[in-house]
Amino acid sequence: MSIKSNINNVRRKLMHRLTKNIGRSNFDKTANITKVDVKRILICRPNPRLGNQLLITPLLQEVIATYPDCKIDLFVNGNAAPSIFKNYHNVNQIIRLPRKPFKELHNYMKGWMAIKKHKYDIVINVVKNSSSGRLSTQFASGKFKFSGDNIDDLTNTFTDYKHIAKGPVYNFRHYLNLLGMPKNNNPVPPLNLKLAPSEIAEASKLVQDIVKNNKKTICIFTYATRAKCYNLNWWENFYQSLRDAFPEYNIIEVLPVENLSQIGFKAPTFYSKDIREIAAFIANTAIFIGADSGMMHLASASLTPTVGLFCVTDERMYAPYENNSFAINTTNTSTAQSIEIITALLNKKFA
Repeated sequence: MSIKSNINNVRRKLMHRLTKNIGRSNFDKTANITKVDVKRILICRPNPRLGNQLLITPLLQEVIATYPDCKIDLFVNGNAAPSIFKNYHNVNQIIRLPRKPFKELHNYMKGWMAIKKHKYDIVINVVKNSSSGRLSTQFASGKFKFSGDNIDDLTNTFTDYKHIAKGPVYNFRHYLNLLGMPKNNNPVPPLNLKLAPSEIAEASKLVQDIVKNNKKTICIFTYATRAKCYNLNWWENFYQSLRDAFPEYNIIEVLPVENLSQIGFKAPTFYSKDIREIAAFIANTAIFIGADSGMMHLASASLTPTVGLFCVTDERMYAPYENNSFAINTTNTSTAQSIEIITALLNKKFA
C-alpha cells in the first residue's frame, strides 16, 4: 500500500472517531410529517467516487416518488454528479466540494456555506460511516434530519438491508413511518442513470461501428482498483472461456480511463471519458461482466444485466441487482460455474 493510501486510511479513521456521535437523526418523533408541506430536501453524499454517487440513485428515486413536487439539493464531491443526475429533474442544485480541498480552499469553503443558504424540510445523510456526510447533515438547517445510522429492526427485517444502495431507502421509509407516513413495502428502485432514448440510439451506432454484424454482444470490463483488479492470467483464462462458451456472441471490452486491458487488448475495445456515453454503449449490449467497480455500477445504472465479480469486497453491500443481474464470488465459484451462471442469465433475458 502506498504512503498516500496509508495517510488517507489514517485520516478516515481519525475523522470517523471524531464524528461518530455527530449528526444523529434529529426530529420530534411525535411530529406528523404528513401535515408538513415538504418542498425542499438536502441529500448529503460528499464522496467523489463514481460508484458511490450512482448508488444514491435508488434513494433519489424513492424521495421523488414520495414527494413528486419537491426540490432536491445534492451535497457531493467531485465532478461526476452533473452528468449522473442530468435527467433527474427534481434536482435543483448540485453543491460540489472540490476533490482536493487544500488546493481549492475557497471553493471548498464556498461549498460548505452553500448548504446554509436554505432551510430544508428534510436533510438526509446517505451513509453513516461518512464523516463529512454526518458533519454536513449537522451543519445544514432542517426540520427533520435523517442520519443514516443502522437500525437494528431493519437489519432483522430485510436480508438486503446491508446493501449500500438499499439501506438508505429502507432508512428513509422507516423514518417517515415513525413520523406518520404509511409503511411502504415496494421493491427498492434499481440504480438508474435515466438514459434518454436518443442517447441509447446514438450509442447503438457506436456498437455497430465496432462489431459490423447482427450478433448479440457481451460487454466485459477487465480493470478495477487495487486488490479488486483480477490479474492478467485470471482474465485471459476467463476471456477464453467466454469465447469458447459463446461463439455466437460478439465480445467487446470497455476500457477504463487509464486505457488499460487485463487481456492485452485481445478483444475489440470501446473507450470514452463520457460516462453517459459509456452507459448508453453498455445499454446496447446483452450483458455486462466486470469486477466490483464504478464501471460495474454504471452498467447496472444503464439497466443492463450486470454480472459483478467479487473477490475482496462484500457482495452483500455492493452487488448489482434487478434486470437479471447477479454477483459472483470468485473465491468459491469456478470459471466453469461462472459460465453456467452467465448462460442462465442470457437464456432468461432472451427466453
